[in-house]
Amino acid sequence: MADGATIEPKVDSTLSKGLLILENLSNSQKAKGVTELSKELGLTKSNTFRLLQSLTTLGYVKRLQDKSYAATLKTWRVGRATVENLNLRDIAAPELAFLSRETGEAIYLAVQENLSVVYIDKIDSQKPIRSWNPVGGTAPLHCVGTGKAILAADYGRLRDQIKNSLVRHTARTLTTITALDADIAATIERGYAFDTGEFRDRILSFGAAIKLPGGEGVGALGVSLPDISLPENGVERIGALISHAARNVSEKLSQR
Repeated sequence: MADGATIEPKVDSTLSKGLLILENLSNSQKAKGVTELSKELGLTKSNTFRLLQSLTTLGYVKRLQDKSYAATLKTWRVGRATVENLNLRDIAAPELAFLSRETGEAIYLAVQENLSVVYIDKIDSQKPIRSWNPVGGTAPLHCVGTGKAILAADYGRLRDQIKNSLVRHTARTLTTITALDADIAATIERGYAFDTGEFRDRILSFGAAIKLPGGEGVGALGVSLPDISLPENGVERIGALISHAARNVSEKLSQR
């Protein structure tokens, strides 16, 4: 072995295959059978069955009456606990306050929950005409600023999951994968997402992803306002502000 060569750590084969199954089921909108999973993951049916039995015993997977399998909420709880352990609310609080001072509009901190975002913190608008969502409220990923920012951070993985779930909420909702592809490409290029009233009529929202050091999106910052409150050059200004704030939060996460 050459001097200075890096020895790659060994990965336990059984563990990695079990995690592949769990990730597949967690990302799926439907339950799957042994045959379907084995084909998708390149595993033998017997191996897939044994791993599913272990995941079922541990409570991460449940077997349905039609003999298909689905991920349980235990997987979701582990993911949520990870977000909570990051202290994302505390870390992002200065940036939420900054965005509130600079815009006077409603400010949100959101994380992904299946194909939706859930708002885990907010600062209310200071203006008489305002948009409003409660902490704990949800919205579809494909039609709000925070959701589209999270999509853009991991579109390669999330695209197939969401392409059949593009439900219309307003006349502006993007309901085809071609339209969403173009929107996500624009989001990536400019560094922030922009919702033109796609979830609620005449309510605009902006979003920028918060990323872990490896580039994974862990949440997003958002600004929401009625369209009549958008000032001249407001899209560019708010977009720049929220991009800056999200980068600051991401940098703080990288230092933990």
